[in-house]
Amino acid sequence: MKKSVILFLFSAFFANSHYACTNFLVGKKASADGSTIISYNADSYGCYGVMQYFPAARHPKGTMRKVYDWESNKYRGEIAEATETYNVVGNINEHQLCIGETTFGGREELVDTAGLLDYGSLIYITLQRAKNAREAIQTMTSLVAEYGYASEGETFSIADPNEVWVMEMVGKGINGRGAVWVAVRIPDDCVSAHANQSRIHKFMHYDKKDCLYSKDIVSFARQKGLYSGSDEDFDFANTYCPLDFGGARYCEARVWSFYNRWAQEDMGTYLNYAAGYDLNAAPMPLYVKPKKKLSVADVENAMRDQYEDTPLRMDNDPGMGTYQSPYRPRPLSWEYDGKKYFNERPTGTQQTSFTFVAQMRSWLPNAIGGVIWFGHDDANMIAYTPVYCCATEVPDCYTKQFGDDVTFSLKSAFWVCNWVANMVYPRYSLLFPDVKKQREALEKSYFDKQSEIEGEAQKLLAKAPQKAVEYLTQYSVNTAHTMLDTWIKLGTFLIVKYNDTVVKPEKDGQFLRTPEGLGAPVKAVGYPEETRRRIVEQTGNRFLVPTP
Repeated sequence: MKKSVILFLFSAFFANSHYACTNFLVGKKASADGSTIISYNADSYGCYGVMQYFPAARHPKGTMRKVYDWESNKYRGEIAEATETYNVVGNINEHQLCIGETTFGGREELVDTAGLLDYGSLIYITLQRAKNAREAIQTMTSLVAEYGYASEGETFSIADPNEVWVMEMVGKGINGRGAVWVAVRIPDDCVSAHANQSRIHKFMHYDKKDCLYSKDIVSFARQKGLYSGSDEDFDFANTYCPLDFGGARYCEARVWSFYNRWAQEDMGTYLNYAAGYDLNAAPMPLYVKPKKKLSVADVENAMRDQYEDTPLRMDNDPGMGTYQSPYRPRPLSWEYDGKKYFNERPTGTQQTSFTFVAQMRSWLPNAIGGVIWFGHDDANMIAYTPVYCCATEVPDCYTKQFGDDVTFSLKSAFWVCNWVANMVYPRYSLLFPDVKKQREALEKSYFDKQSEIEGEAQKLLAKAPQKAVEYLTQYSVNTAHTMLDTWIKLGTFLIVKYNDTVVKPEKDGQFLRTPEGLGAPVKAVGYPEETRRRIVEQTGNRFLVPTP
């Protein structure tokens, strides 16, 4: 198949797909403080992002649990409830177990529409039942074996305070019941990533204690006529999710950019592969050693990546518009003069519904050690706030209490963050510096206060554990509301400062006034230099002022 045809076929699917997320993973010896870290951008146009909450509970034997599809909210059926379920805040539970995902799709014929458990339900049910990563893998695979797996091919990030795993799962087709799957532990001193393309290739060489897989992972592929080689040479990704141009350029390129930023090895050798120009090249490794130990802040900033300073950068073509925006409208592919073209798809993107960076620490009590740094909308445009895994409530501005996907509310963090971001997108180079300044100031204040808050929580934990939980719960709620209040003020500040394409002078956030009390004269800033150059190159002398 020609590359243009491959691109069109993949783009047609991908443009209408909700499955477009990014996960980064960091082992405890690869992090700056010994944390394990995983991150998640949940990218879905039109999806109203919320922070899930499930309180710990006990259930009488024989209790049944209704299952609703995580994306459509359609009722799917019932499963037996566990006798004990754990407290879950967002995508982390009280035992510091955290799970994220990206969907790679894979072979359409392997989707079991009759299965009961979709990937989202599987995540949240497992978080309520498992205490660590290995238990989570056992729980997830047992659940789909009993009740069926209803989603497309999925990559899961699964982490506890000591271990970080990548697990990939595909169904067995209509009424196939169960799934084929493989899980690989990321070495403690390494980082990994996945972004909507299957990433586990040949795995039989891994140490058996760090690689788990379904017994029929190879035999099922043979049965379906997908593979005929030896067990040792079996390649999960190539068999169940063959790479095409879109899988490389839209998906693997995000992984490449993360590795390019942090890996010890030179990732330039993988650029043609990730860019989709050499699909037969050796794939990128599942994990790499970083050139420095990563902090939570480093991972937060990686979730904002837009291919800066790489050959894929988005600030050097007409698509950036007048004010050099690194955002591109969807669909990902478009047509002109009978030919197919595409837009880049970076990690930091406008369709993010919610985003988190989870931090799990083995040397601290669970109530204090697990923190999910959470935000709504485009990671580049928001400040992550800390929510502790022991919290017995989540900030109401992070829930569906206020607003929905078609109802705006200033009490909704989702809508306030989207409001600010959508003011910035059309005039990015002009407005974004103010957002970045506020974002960095707020995040720094949370990081600076973290040791103080956790020190106080440890004191309370020693005397009155419930008081410690209440203290961390209230702090989690307060920081979210501080962010919301700050972002509302930021929105009003931006609309005043940049009204009608000019700029009102201000100093330290205060607008300047004349001696008579009026606003100081506005400044007309005009086009950025790069835009001036492009106008002249494309129009010649059309706008040239005649010389007298």
